[in-house]
Amino acid sequence: MAKIQCRAEVIRAEELQRGIYSMWLHVPEISEQAVPGQFVSLYCNDRDRLLPRPISLCEIDRGRGDIRLVYRVAGVGTKEFSGMRAGDEICVLGPLGNGFPLGDAAIQISDSSSAPGDGERGSAVRPVLVGGGIGIPPLLELAKELEGEVTAVIGFRSADTFLVEEFQRVADRVAIATEDGSLGTKGNVIDAIREQNIQGDVIYSCGPVPMLRGVKEWALSAGIPAWISMEERMACGVGACLGCVCRSAETDSHSNVNNKRICKDGPVFLSTDIELQEN
Repeated sequence: MAKIQCRAEVIRAEELQRGIYSMWLHVPEISEQAVPGQFVSLYCNDRDRLLPRPISLCEIDRGRGDIRLVYRVAGVGTKEFSGMRAGDEICVLGPLGNGFPLGDAAIQISDSSSAPGDGERGSAVRPVLVGGGIGIPPLLELAKELEGEVTAVIGFRSADTFLVEEFQRVADRVAIATEDGSLGTKGNVIDAIREQNIQGDVIYSCGPVPMLRGVKEWALSAGIPAWISMEERMACGVGACLGCVCRSAETDSHSNVNNKRICKDGPVFLSTDIELQEN
């Protein structure tokens, strides 16, 4: 899969909730190749900011040649993006990283060192998608492309949610957890899974590390595989700088240590292939 750097036109941009923004980009060169779980790097138009900002793909419209990005304003770069409007242009590099394996490819894991698949559609299984905070957007396109009875478990701090209606349109079941109990199960996503007796054959997850640790433990106790997408600050985004690494179960062929590059070897990993350490 070739990486492409090009100019993309902003088709639509809006604020979903305070500090959370959605942006549709017309970039057919990338959308035709992209699969759920991958990301793109956006370059600021301000030349003083050299490093790109990695943002996961939320939706892919291959027919129109568009991609949707949903992101949180976290600094000056994403603040610049939040001010963009339809007709503006931005430099994009992608698609980057690997995608979530679908269907049978997600549960055939006898070789635990194998990388996730290329996103090809497979036979039906019962997938459970688990997302927290800004780790929720990367799971929306996945929910659209998966077969079988799709369950989405999504967690927020409060009833100030986003993308819930979109998940309700594409998933067979949506369970919500809020830390303050204002909507759905009070607590985190694992509390919602237990309270609502959610079961499945494979887990896909994206979110903060403490949540991913809980997902990994739940998957191990249930005896099912979990594919997790790691969130990390990145510099180059293409695996050259070793600025975004996580601890791996085996030696990395690039660095000869027990590390994996999240931008290049990930961001999607089989949960048993990596260690989820305290920050």
